[in-house]
Amino acid sequence: MKALILVGGFGTRLRPLTLSVPKPLVDFANKPMILHQIEALKAAGVDEVVLAINYQPEVMMNFLVDFEKKLGMKITCSQETEPMGTAGPLALARDKLDDGSGEAFFVLNSDVISEYPLKEMIDFHRNHGGEATIMVTKVDEPSKYGVVVMDEKTGTVQRFVEKPQQFVGNKINAGIYLLSPKTLDRIELRPTSIEKEIFPKIAAEKQLFAMVLPGFWMDIGQPRDYNTGLRLYLDSLKQKMPKLLASGPSYIGNVIVDESAQIGEGCLIGPDVSIGQGCVIEAGVRLSRCTIMRGVRVKKHACISGSIIGWHSTIGQWARIENMTVLGEDVHVRDEIFSNGGVVLPHKEIKTSILKPEIVM
Repeated sequence: MKALILVGGFGTRLRPLTLSVPKPLVDFANKPMILHQIEALKAAGVDEVVLAINYQPEVMMNFLVDFEKKLGMKITCSQETEPMGTAGPLALARDKLDDGSGEAFFVLNSDVISEYPLKEMIDFHRNHGGEATIMVTKVDEPSKYGVVVMDEKTGTVQRFVEKPQQFVGNKINAGIYLLSPKTLDRIELRPTSIEKEIFPKIAAEKQLFAMVLPGFWMDIGQPRDYNTGLRLYLDSLKQKMPKLLASGPSYIGNVIVDESAQIGEGCLIGPDVSIGQGCVIEAGVRLSRCTIMRGVRVKKHACISGSIIGWHSTIGQWARIENMTVLGEDVHVRDEIFSNGGVVLPHKEIKTSILKPEIVM
């Protein structure tokens, strides 16, 4: 089986982290975002993954060569010379996706984190016998999204309504699709939207079916949603693989800590914290609702909440970092500094407090 992951462009919403690596390689719960998807695809029986990408393909491929070997999968890039939307990349990668076997293939949006029930999706797709299956997820505020109106019993998609002002349903496209090769015949080699141009045509022929995603779902393409996604992901781990979470007197709620990280005495960590490889958390530190990426040092008695600390950064003693502060790679915060929502570009030293949310160049 094959899969295409829509990697796309520059990841501007996750800057300053994406100034150091392409967005799919930004760590989420201690492994690159895209690896969560590739591992789920492998578990569902996919043996070849194509990345549709228009930005830094060399960086992506150098990184993924190791994982090709570890996972025993073929991973290739399909490079766009111009942004091709969400359907154009399928036409571009047609030769890689359609080998003549008639086997359906997955398409995933690289920003989405969920429990990836891909095996169930394959069964659902085979049972309904239609051309395409999309995963949908229930949301509380459907008016912010494009809503999928479907027959609850059969899963047949009836129509799509963009940002409805009156309630028509609460299910939205979750960015995970299973398509038969004949869908490729509908797509021209030009910038095209699969959601707006291709799916409505398939739905009009009663060949598009929707499966409701069990468990959590989040688009983690921007910092606030990234933090929410981490909370949902750790909740899910607690139910499915609680052994992966840290336990002991220093931890409250769900916390994931790389085994190479060092945690000092008298720390209080949690809830919803991820601590990466080689991190050093000194004595008396307080961490909550935050991601501490690989190689970070947090000095004594610092307090970090609701923030993302980029790779190899340093947080000084008694510093206080909060309110969706995002530090890029290799940022050094002096002792006793306060950051209230600062967004700091890579390779900076912060010598004065950031009192209101602002970008520090």
